[in-house]
Amino acid sequence: MKFQQAGIAVQDTQDYTRLHALIDAAFDARDVEIFLERVTKSKLRIRDFETILGRGYLGKDAQALYLALPVSDQGLTRERYLRLVEAVPGELRQRYLKAYAYY
Repeated sequence: MKFQQAGIAVQDTQDYTRLHALIDAAFDARDVEIFLERVTKSKLRIRDFETILGRGYLGKDAQALYLALPVSDQGLTRERYLRLVEAVPGELRQRYLKAYAYY
C-alpha cells in the first residue's frame, strides 16, 4: 500500500493565497537567484523559514500574513516553502551551498 498524506483543508483561503503568491514569487525562475543571494549574504540557512520570513525576504507583508493564519495553515505554508527550497535546480543549490549546507 502506497503512503498517502492526509489532506488538510485550508481555513483562511484569502490570506493563505496571498502569502503563497509571495513565496512563489521568491522562487520564480527569474527571481530565485536574487532571493538566494540575499539569504546567503545574511548568513542564513535557506530552510530557516521563520527567520527568512521575519527579515522580510519573502515580502514586507509576508510575516503578518503568516502570523494571522491558523496553525494548520502555517504548517501547510512551511511545507510548501520547503518543497520549493528543494525544487531549486541543482546548479543554483551548488552555487549557494552556504545557504543549503547543514553546519
